[in-house]
Amino acid sequence: MSFKCGIVGLPNVGKSTLFNALTTSKKAQAENFPFCTIDPNVGIVTVPDERLDKISTISKSIKKISAAITFVDIAGLVKGASKGEGLGNKFLSHVREVDTIIHLTRCFDSEKIQNVNKDVDPIRDLEIIETEILLSDLESLTKRLEKNNKKKLEKDELNFLEDCYKLISSGKKPDMLKEKYNKDIIKKSTLLSLKPRIVVCNVDEKSLPNGNKYTEACKKKFSDENIIIICADIEDQIMGLQTQDRKDFMLESGIKSTGLDNLIKTGYNTLGLSTFFTSGPEESRAWTIQKNSKAVDAAGVIHTDFKKKFIRAEIVSHQDFIKFRGFNECKDAGKLRLEGKEYLVNDGDVVFFRVGS
Repeated sequence: MSFKCGIVGLPNVGKSTLFNALTTSKKAQAENFPFCTIDPNVGIVTVPDERLDKISTISKSIKKISAAITFVDIAGLVKGASKGEGLGNKFLSHVREVDTIIHLTRCFDSEKIQNVNKDVDPIRDLEIIETEILLSDLESLTKRLEKNNKKKLEKDELNFLEDCYKLISSGKKPDMLKEKYNKDIIKKSTLLSLKPRIVVCNVDEKSLPNGNKYTEACKKKFSDENIIIICADIEDQIMGLQTQDRKDFMLESGIKSTGLDNLIKTGYNTLGLSTFFTSGPEESRAWTIQKNSKAVDAAGVIHTDFKKKFIRAEIVSHQDFIKFRGFNECKDAGKLRLEGKEYLVNDGDVVFFRVGS
């Protein structure tokens, strides 16, 4: 299981530059004119995890396989996108395919960069995106709730869509429905306004790491949102360096963690994800699961047969695995536990699944 993040924003806010930095590539055009990105660029990024590095070394594994995140650089959005302005309809169809939306907004002044609006105003820009997303959802809900289509819906799904329609048509966000309806119904709806959001403020170099007047305005206006401050240009420079040079550059610049690290951490928290590990001489691997997943469901992430033929899980915390230097050593120290199907897997557990033949 991996998750997909879509980078959205108005034209020329730094989406392609950020995408190139996150994916350590140059596949996304980063030109100074609107809509230089037409088709979405897709990059798969491994999740850095020092725990996996240490576990793999202890097991002397031939292969080390990290968890992964997919980033999608989506064409710039403009006012009227829900009605097809700019690349609107195409843009919105791409957003429906992602698990979480990264709202990138420009938070710096520059005469060198074209701006679709006359001045820099991240609040206005974010609200344009939110409005177009809500209008797109309203159009989608209207079609789904037409008389003929209603008959195809289950009762719970119909109630959910009707509640969404009432809220959006009255100018309200449907976020409150997340507490009323289960995750499966919400995910099945593919409504853009209910996808988890991360607001990323793109600042100039001098505004790192403390931000500026624009980022402060964002924090005040969107106090309930996950907000990250980055400088896309600096990120691009950092990710283009070798490992040691990268560390030295960050130390000199006072940057404690990269934008990629911040986005991964925030993304996992936003989507309610955690990591468990499997390890042996052939392979050490990180697996992504929903928080509080049962052992039997975690086994199913590896292979459907593991879920069907589950017998038990042998569990060691990553701290103990690293401290005592392996599974057998943990067993000798009394740190290995035998757990059944209902065990809730903790973030960082190292697991060996026993399955039937």
